[in-house]
Amino acid sequence: MKVLAIVGSLRENSLSEQVARAAGDLAPEGVEVGIYKGLASVPAYNADHDPALDQPEPAPAEVEDLRAQISAADALLIVTPEYNAGPPGYLKNAIDWASRPHKASSLAGKPAAIVSQSPMPFGGIWANQALRKSFTITGTPTVERELAIGKSDEKLEDGRLVDDQARADLTALMAELNELVAVISDQEREAVAA
Repeated sequence: MKVLAIVGSLRENSLSEQVARAAGDLAPEGVEVGIYKGLASVPAYNADHDPALDQPEPAPAEVEDLRAQISAADALLIVTPEYNAGPPGYLKNAIDWASRPHKASSLAGKPAAIVSQSPMPFGGIWANQALRKSFTITGTPTVERELAIGKSDEKLEDGRLVDDQARADLTALMAELNELVAVISDQEREAVAA
């Protein structure tokens, strides 16, 4: 199973990127986590370049690449910090592009898990919840477990997640994402057979 991790921080080796790498290390056997590296290149959403709205201009190449990488993945893992009680604008922007066309986008039906992290005690829970709300609209089935890693700067050492509880929670989240992919695959097979 291939999971595409979209990291909501643009900083090199950010806390969010470190958590995404830890998720790959803690994923069940047979689950490969790759990190999307094009977030900074995705332009601001512009309906003039949205073919879903019958515009003559094609979507920018960076948007097509984002959509293609999401489509090629079996599942998504979003790992985000929290800025001003929400996800970073460029992460939300990428989700807006990927959500087009509505109900037929690369996000529609794509299993996902969300992890927020913050050096603050609440772990970016509002960013987590805002993304969950967006995924409800995009038709992106999301793992029910809400994982917000507070005081993440204290739980990461030399790029490794060292806190036992955070490791256990992230391991459980990745296992639940694996299960969600299997359930959705079974449902798709049943729909085709019907």
